[in-house]
Amino acid sequence: MNNKRFVRIVAIILAFIMLLSIVMIAITALADASASASNRVTQADIDNKRAEKRELERRKNEIQSKINTIEFERMTEISKKEVLDDRISLTGQEIDNINSIIEFYNLLIREKEYEVVLAQDREDAQLERFRSRVRDMEENGIISYLEIIFDSTSFSDMLARIDFVADIMRADENAYSDLIDARNETEAAKAALEQTKEELDEEKVNLEIKEEELLEQLDEAHALILKMEADIETESQLRDQVREEEERVQREINALVRELERQRELERQRRLREQQAGSGGSVSGTGQLMWPVSGPITSEFGVRRHPVFGDMRQHSGIDIGAPHGASVVAADGGTVITSTYNASYGHYVVIAHGSGITTLYAHLSSRHVSVGDGVSKGQIIGLIGSTGISTGPHLHFEVSVNGSRVNPRTML
Repeated sequence: MNNKRFVRIVAIILAFIMLLSIVMIAITALADASASASNRVTQADIDNKRAEKRELERRKNEIQSKINTIEFERMTEISKKEVLDDRISLTGQEIDNINSIIEFYNLLIREKEYEVVLAQDREDAQLERFRSRVRDMEENGIISYLEIIFDSTSFSDMLARIDFVADIMRADENAYSDLIDARNETEAAKAALEQTKEELDEEKVNLEIKEEELLEQLDEAHALILKMEADIETESQLRDQVREEEERVQREINALVRELERQRELERQRRLREQQAGSGGSVSGTGQLMWPVSGPITSEFGVRRHPVFGDMRQHSGIDIGAPHGASVVAADGGTVITSTYNASYGHYVVIAHGSGITTLYAHLSSRHVSVGDGVSKGQIIGLIGSTGISTGPHLHFEVSVNGSRVNPRTML
């Protein structure tokens, strides 16, 4: 009799252990999910980026349609260059967008690899529990169930024992079902991982296509510049336009600096305790400039032969060679007073650093700051490009002190 009671107690303990194991697996899975939920990359993040990509493609198609019209052929060369610059800028944004999607996919792959490991661990643990249960059944045999039933002392005791045996058998069935579920979960996690890797490979191919497209568009824009140079009448008009544009930009810079200083003075008077100059996120510089981009000096400050027009003229800054898409940083802390596009400078940014010092960054492919932004020294403000009157990717960098352009080398 004691042996029979022992068998019953062992069966109860085994059933309890199996139930407890299943609960622990569920708790572990929930803990893993909650720990990573705050910083997980989801498919929704990638879908949002893809929506941005579709919008960029739509805008670029509109520009391409404009290029394909007769009206485009009737435009002046300078107007054509502006349209081509817009298309190049959008292609650059597409490349940035695809790079973001690729980065998201890399993060998502790492998360799915972790999910595969967790699923495999759960499957292995479930398999070991199932094997343990099968070994126990082989050792005890089905006779142990019959002994539990036929050793009952009364009819009600037999019914209770039958219910108990049924519970054990259901637990055995559930153990097998849980093993199948765990195996299916592992296979699903592996399939999701492989699909994500395939989608990543597709985006890498898209990136290569867009980069080749960008090079073709740059060649087309540069060919237009060469055409301007060959046309004497157009060259003369452009030369005068560029000269007027440079003078106009400097007048605007001087006016904006005066207005900014006026606002700073009002702010100083209003906040004497803090002694903090600025308006709308204004930041003061250190007075010591850093290089805005790494690269060789391709054209110095001062009198030089213009690379497009061929005449001798005053070069108002220095040109720094760099690859298309390289980061351009603020040479010092300050406030953005201009962030726009014009035919001569292309996309350009002007920052006021205080003490009458301003810096200008021209021919950018894209601008990452807006008027009124406070920027810190070394902060990315745009990317290298060849917009405006430019013969290749580079940064045109100007420094002005109290309204007059100076050699940037003396400030670096």
